[in-house]
Amino acid sequence: MHGRPRKAPKPEDEAASSAKAQKLRALQTQFFSFHHNKIYTKEAVELSAKLLEINPESYTAWNYRKLAVEHYLNLPDCNPDSIKSVLDDELRVVENALRQNFKSYGAWHHRKWVLSKGHSSIDNELRLLDKFQKADSRNFHAWNYRRFVAESMKRSEQDELKYTEDMIYTNFSNYSAWHNRSVLLSALFEKKAEGFLLKEKVLLEEYEFIHQAIFTDPDDQSGWFYHLWLLDQTVTTDSPLLASSWPGHGSDVLLVGDRCYNGSAFSPFSALHSDSGLFPIVLSFNQPVGGVNSSTVTVECGFNKNEDLFWKPLSASNSQTARVWVAHLKIPSSDLHSTVEVSVGHSKGIISTRGFEYSHPSMFSFKVHVQPMERDSSQVSVAESISLREENFKVYGTQSEESIIDSSDQLIIKNGHETTASNWRFEALAKEIGCFRELLSLVDCKIGKLTLARLLKAYDAMSYPFANKLVHSEEVLELYSDLMKLDPTHYQFYKDEHSIVLLQKVTSSKESLLQHCFQYKDSVSSAICGPICLRLNNLSLSRMGAFEKLLWVQMLDLSHNELQSIEGLEAMQLLSCLSLRNNKLRSLTALEPLRKLKSLRILDISYNQIGDQSIDTTRYVCSSPLSHSVGSELNRDETVTSDVALINNWEAFYIFKDFNLNQLDIVGNTIADEKFKSVLVKIMPKLKQLDGKLLD
Repeated sequence: MHGRPRKAPKPEDEAASSAKAQKLRALQTQFFSFHHNKIYTKEAVELSAKLLEINPESYTAWNYRKLAVEHYLNLPDCNPDSIKSVLDDELRVVENALRQNFKSYGAWHHRKWVLSKGHSSIDNELRLLDKFQKADSRNFHAWNYRRFVAESMKRSEQDELKYTEDMIYTNFSNYSAWHNRSVLLSALFEKKAEGFLLKEKVLLEEYEFIHQAIFTDPDDQSGWFYHLWLLDQTVTTDSPLLASSWPGHGSDVLLVGDRCYNGSAFSPFSALHSDSGLFPIVLSFNQPVGGVNSSTVTVECGFNKNEDLFWKPLSASNSQTARVWVAHLKIPSSDLHSTVEVSVGHSKGIISTRGFEYSHPSMFSFKVHVQPMERDSSQVSVAESISLREENFKVYGTQSEESIIDSSDQLIIKNGHETTASNWRFEALAKEIGCFRELLSLVDCKIGKLTLARLLKAYDAMSYPFANKLVHSEEVLELYSDLMKLDPTHYQFYKDEHSIVLLQKVTSSKESLLQHCFQYKDSVSSAICGPICLRLNNLSLSRMGAFEKLLWVQMLDLSHNELQSIEGLEAMQLLSCLSLRNNKLRSLTALEPLRKLKSLRILDISYNQIGDQSIDTTRYVCSSPLSHSVGSELNRDETVTSDVALINNWEAFYIFKDFNLNQLDIVGNTIADEKFKSVLVKIMPKLKQLDGKLLD
């Protein structure tokens, strides 16, 4: 335990262990007999005490003693003295058990239960805790119990804060004391207690305090975890904010009635096709929120009623909270030129998962222009195929410089809120950055590099969009690259962080974003609407991010990366064409975020690793839709009549049954044999092309 090597047991130790096990089995046999027969005699209760002294982790024995206590307390001749005697006996049993194992969950929980009865004095508890914390000052069970005792005694957070300080000075490596300090300070900040009203003053003092621990022993992780908490307190705003939206404020959106973009005066970035007659409005917040509905968000336009709008959270789980929410307007089929105004948070009700209300009411407006269908859909050739290969693209830059500027402006989502970051936040981060650069000049410390990367990211996040670029992105990318080499055990974590920073860099300015924007060779293809494709291929990405900057994207090329997950992609509600070719997706359930993309028509998942493992071990224990949340909404009647061998293909049915794909490429995956392809055709009757071949 805790890095201590195991030693081979000696013969005498094995003999003692065998004798103990035999005694324990005999006690357990007799105990279970008493328990099952609900026998609560003095002899039976004493036997449970002996059992717990040998094995304090016997949860059944602790529960039995609770039942025995309740039995005694309900006897007709029970009086205050007998109640106190019974409960004092329980406290003694707990103390004896803790001497055997002072990290016993059951023992500490039972002691809480006894004291919560209200018949025992709590005055002795701090002395007991001091005894156990001297034996192991980092015992988090004792610290957790201490919080319970302090609350019961109405002991002030300030007194407890002083106690944690004393314990930390005794041992800087006391992670539990640092954690308790963060719990106490959080409570004091929430109460706005005297001396803690100015959060910045307290945090700056805490930074100085933690430096003593970090600089004393940079390899000890306890202080670093507390520093991470301080950083979160420094940069996180309590109230949620609207980070971005689609459409953006002041934009002109052209809704075309067929998939032919005719190269009109409208930007190709804002031309949108909808064969369902629905128009999405997407709100992206800086943290998960709930309560987004027609009361808290009002949409005013000439062709829809606000109360008819239904706002849906976009998240991987079925939670009613999410960072991104979407509602759909019904668009008339005739010519239309209308202004839409969206007001967010003017009525209370939007609340973050941390319990804070949305307190920054905002409004944005945009214009919608409807271009009715110019040709009969029956004239569209089903043979048209979209391929996101290199030879099918040209750099988006043939227009005049003025046109490029006008188009790229549509990519930048304007944030109407003033920054909530005050000068002290910038100053605190700048000071910490300088401090850890100095530390790294003295010692080569991987956790120091990780902390510096986090500080630089936080500074850039607060500075943007005022600086209009991420000043430290190159340095952060270099730090994560170094960490991948220095600490291969956590390679994937650093790789994921590196990918997110790279995406943030790419999307931080219109100039860098336009370098990845390409024009599809056939700008009037009936298979797509906007001919602009965002190509983020060959970037060695292992994780996606920066979705708030990508809400406008309709064609996305993520081929030749290292993606194992596409979580978050559900936010990109305009996606109609997506290439995930040559990645590391290992299962069909990795595609689950795509189920929420109702506009998706073209999907390339060829040459991944789907089917290499018969079971998706990252999410499931067994391959059954009946045992897990994924697939739990399957309608059994629907699956029986679908003429699909569901027993072996339930994941495919669950993932693809709601898709409205015209074109799918799945070649190069282990799962993609002819039998599986025939299953896909049955699941998706509207599919026109599979692996480049026309379907009948």
